[in-house]
Amino acid sequence: MTGQLRFADSGEAADLAAFLGRLVHYDRAAAVRLQAGGGALAVFGRPPSFEVLAIRTARLAEPVTLDLTVSAGELLESVDETAGTAAVPGPVTGPPWAGVLPPRGGWRQVPGLPGPDAMRAAVAAAVAEFRSRDEALPEDRRTRAERDRIGREIWSRTLGDTELPLRAVHAAQSLGFLRPIRSTVPARTPAPGAPEPVALFASGSWLRLRTPYGSVATRRPGGGLGSLQVRPV
Repeated sequence: MTGQLRFADSGEAADLAAFLGRLVHYDRAAAVRLQAGGGALAVFGRPPSFEVLAIRTARLAEPVTLDLTVSAGELLESVDETAGTAAVPGPVTGPPWAGVLPPRGGWRQVPGLPGPDAMRAAVAAAVAEFRSRDEALPEDRRTRAERDRIGREIWSRTLGDTELPLRAVHAAQSLGFLRPIRSTVPARTPAPGAPEPVALFASGSWLRLRTPYGSVATRRPGGGLGSLQVRPV
């Protein structure tokens, strides 16, 4: 172990543990890139098959400077939700994506994103379509290659009036980023000009779907390397 993280409260630790648990569910050997500066921790992961980067942030009780790639499973095992702490595992050799992250700045909000309910409905409809088309395949075409082709066709479709592919919304839903907001505090009217709770941003060749629970980033189709930032792992 290389150090300890102390979160602002137990809820931050629990939310991080939930995120790590979902990553490990999809890939038991998953790695995550950790970056911390001051009182915030950013955790980057790449769930397989979604072709996106998932980002979860957590508030820290004590300032920390950190930048390394670790095992998601080891970090998950070290999270103590009651104490609101986590031990930082030793670094691992990062996968290629861990050295290429979205830009830190230059993000601008873009219009055309449907509301959360419509986004969840779009994912449900796409899943139902995939299952229906898969079941309709004749026996001689029931292959992994054909299923992958159908999946690429469906999940590459864009959402609403945006360039955001459905696979990014599917990833956000699967990782728990699109769940309804529950609060005992009555909702307040947002101040004029305040950002939407769920919003889409663009920076160079990147798109980022931001929600109160985390973000999903993906490159625009045909965007090339654009403003990718390669950082030491």
